[in-house]
Amino acid sequence: MSMESRTSAPPGGLSTYRVITGPDDATFCQRVSEAVALGYLLYGSPSICFIGTGVVVAQAMIWPTILTAIAD
Repeated sequence: MSMESRTSAPPGGLSTYRVITGPDDATFCQRVSEAVALGYLLYGSPSICFIGTGVVVAQAMIWPTILTAIAD
């Protein structure tokens, strides 16, 4: 990852903290992969739950510059 992405804001007005949710399928995995490709980092473990009709997953993502705020 370039230093520019570590010091700049997320692209397109996205927030520095995101939670991606959805059914446990290839589309969810693609959304997480795209966020990583943009420069986001995984934050914590994914959450998985069964809602009666299927499995839903969630993954928190942070922009690298937020690490400084977390450390403080």
